[in-house]
Amino acid sequence: MYQHAAMDPPLLTTDIAGCGGRIRGRPEDFEVEEVPSYEPSGEGDHLYLWMEKTGIAPEHFAQGVARRLGIPAGAVGTAGLKDRHAVTRQWVSVPKECEPHIPKLEGDGVRVLKTGRHTNKLKPGHLKGNRFRILVRDADRSKEADVAAILDRIRTHGLPNYYGPQRFGHDGGTVELGWKCLAGTAPRRLRPFLYRFALSAVQSLLFNDYLARRLHDGLFRTVLDGDVMAKWPAGGLFVTRDPAAEQARFDAKEIVTAGPMFGRKTYPAEGVAAEREAAVLKGFDLSPAAFEGFGKLVLGTRRHNLVYLDDLTAGWEPDGLRLAFTLPAGSYATVLLREVMKASPGDEPEETEEE
Repeated sequence: MYQHAAMDPPLLTTDIAGCGGRIRGRPEDFEVEEVPSYEPSGEGDHLYLWMEKTGIAPEHFAQGVARRLGIPAGAVGTAGLKDRHAVTRQWVSVPKECEPHIPKLEGDGVRVLKTGRHTNKLKPGHLKGNRFRILVRDADRSKEADVAAILDRIRTHGLPNYYGPQRFGHDGGTVELGWKCLAGTAPRRLRPFLYRFALSAVQSLLFNDYLARRLHDGLFRTVLDGDVMAKWPAGGLFVTRDPAAEQARFDAKEIVTAGPMFGRKTYPAEGVAAEREAAVLKGFDLSPAAFEGFGKLVLGTRRHNLVYLDDLTAGWEPDGLRLAFTLPAGSYATVLLREVMKASPGDEPEETEEE
């Protein structure tokens, strides 16, 4: 079992009591709907299917679609995997020749809600985000004021963009394998997908550690000299050389700080910010040279340190607390649930879109 503090990082609202409770008591307690990068144009050789599934493992979903339509599994395109223990809605692409056979997809927890044509196959990463509706069953109603305070702080300050614990595998198994891959001691004949995934888990752990240090030091919403900044909600990167000026833009929610996904081509920070990032690597006995020799697998990138949840709402129901919110692709509902519940919410599946 691999454990590290960065797998259970500090909360933004650690001073406010949570409501407890549990999730996923029933599939309908956890609804996830994709926010696609684009809608079908109406023309093209690919048929897009807006599909709803309930109680189907994500790794079997595309295979099931292919089997029912009589096409190779590789002909089915998706932007991301969606959880088994949930009601999920997402776009799926198949060749246009499948259109007469679409009724074969109905049943056994699957519905086709609408269709459209487009010019390209769906691929991992063709996703803007995910919209969630989650029931926290048996939440403590006496903590209603605390929940309101938690959500108000998150709306104002943003949600720390940690990777959820499921990113690191059961008992940390994925990140433990990643360390072996990084050191060159991983088992031979490891599947390419698992090899890449494990290395990425190490990058994710390092990012969590970096972000946890900022929260611990009271720097979650402070722009440092040399910080890498990103336009919000999307846009290019630049280095801070006038912290006061960029702090004003940060406070206005025009830009956010962007932490390192360490790799050989990570956009470099400068000054104090670069020193803090170097300290993260030193804490793991790593240097930038550790990421050499992996080709395109560990190039490195930047990740927003926080995300704003402009549509975050909550309502109390007879069975518990209902939360509704939208997260960008690559961000985790479990991170928000930890803040609200002050308990481990359990796992959700790892999305396949690229950072």
